[in-house]
Amino acid sequence: MMLKEVAIENFTDMPKAINAGARRIELNDNLAVGGTTVSKGVLAEATRYAHEHQVSVVAMIRPRGGDFVYNDLELKMMEADLFEAQAQGVDGVAFGALTADNWLDEEALENLIGASAGMDIVFHMAFDSIPQSRQAEAITWLAEHGVSRILTHGGPLTTPIQETLGQLKTLVEAAGDQITILPGGGITAENVDEIGAQLGVNEAHGTKILG
Repeated sequence: MMLKEVAIENFTDMPKAINAGARRIELNDNLAVGGTTVSKGVLAEATRYAHEHQVSVVAMIRPRGGDFVYNDLELKMMEADLFEAQAQGVDGVAFGALTADNWLDEEALENLIGASAGMDIVFHMAFDSIPQSRQAEAITWLAEHGVSRILTHGGPLTTPIQETLGQLKTLVEAAGDQITILPGGGITAENVDEIGAQLGVNEAHGTKILG
């Protein structure tokens, strides 16, 4: 059975997504820039509503659009948002942090992972900015540090997912059973089952994954 994770903006689309069969929701503000952290009020009410309907919630932890190179103040904001997500009983959190040369910001990530205790951790599409030659190494680092899933398009979002399936397959093989590769970006209700079968995955992510 394919688990379809739907990315939504704020609370507005949540009842509709749940009625359409969403079992897991990635909760964002501002999807136009790839998703940022929702307000405390939205986080609290959306989590409560989802849990009443036996649906799990992954909160996006991202203080702004743009790149994934964060300064100390931004990382402090992310940490505060992680503690808030934990206080609201959120099931999982999605974040990423990179260095200026597009490697994992290991020190920042260790702190963010530490602040996420008890929640599933998803490394989001910042992963696609890591050079492909180092992605297998990144998978191992993230798996060893307790990250549950990596959300990836297998390449730049401007490239259709049909053209990144080869790289996604490589990532699924590199991950093995140490971590889940969660494909996303361009996955729709029409193509999700076919993509899942091609990649041999049973989870997928998208804004239009439920039609």
